[in-house]
Amino acid sequence: MARSNRQRTSRRAVYETLRRKVLTLELPPGAALSENELAAALGVSRTPVRESLILLSQEGLVQIFPQVGSFVSRVDPAKVADAQFLREAVELAALDDLPGLPAELDADLVEELRSNLAEQQRPGLDLEDFFELDEAFHHALLRLSGHGSAWATVVSAKGHLDRARRLGLYDTATPTGFAAQHVEIFEAVLGGDAALARSAMRTHLRAVFDDVERVRARSPELFAKDTGSVPVRRNVVVWE
Repeated sequence: MARSNRQRTSRRAVYETLRRKVLTLELPPGAALSENELAAALGVSRTPVRESLILLSQEGLVQIFPQVGSFVSRVDPAKVADAQFLREAVELAALDDLPGLPAELDADLVEELRSNLAEQQRPGLDLEDFFELDEAFHHALLRLSGHGSAWATVVSAKGHLDRARRLGLYDTATPTGFAAQHVEIFEAVLGGDAALARSAMRTHLRAVFDDVERVRARSPELFAKDTGSVPVRRNVVVWE
């Protein structure tokens, strides 16, 4: 039983590590994945790596082609749009469920959000650290409305969206604009202006579509062209 538990823990750790590497672009869109190399780098056997790649393929983050190999999936704008639709629906609905009076807002969560926004303004903030603060900000807003548990559903659906967001963030090289949008949303919430909060949130969340078009114009190889595209073997495996 103990060995079985260790094996499950190992598989979970490998899966979470590989998923994080894909989402943070450490393993970039289109990258070839070698089970042997990944197993050696992680200090595990090939089995948990293979199982993790299968799980990631079920999420659409990895593509496995028989007789060719496994690859990090390229960012699919259609899947970005689907995840964005879900996220926007959840977050706007949550804003509608905030207490009617600002004085009724959870004081501890309000202070948590204030601290988060202050940290977002810190000079020299690492972009990946900002991304984590961004995630925490949106989760805290859901918690403020009493729907914090819905965040897990949003997170599970937005792998392609998160990669698109990171591509946009790293392309601009500064989080200043996004941080300012967070402040606008928060101030609208504190002011009890639900309409302004919704409008600001919608504008903020939909910025990813501009990011996709801007980055795709310069680096089209990072994005999916069509669902039938398959890499081929020459001297090395390449995408057509």
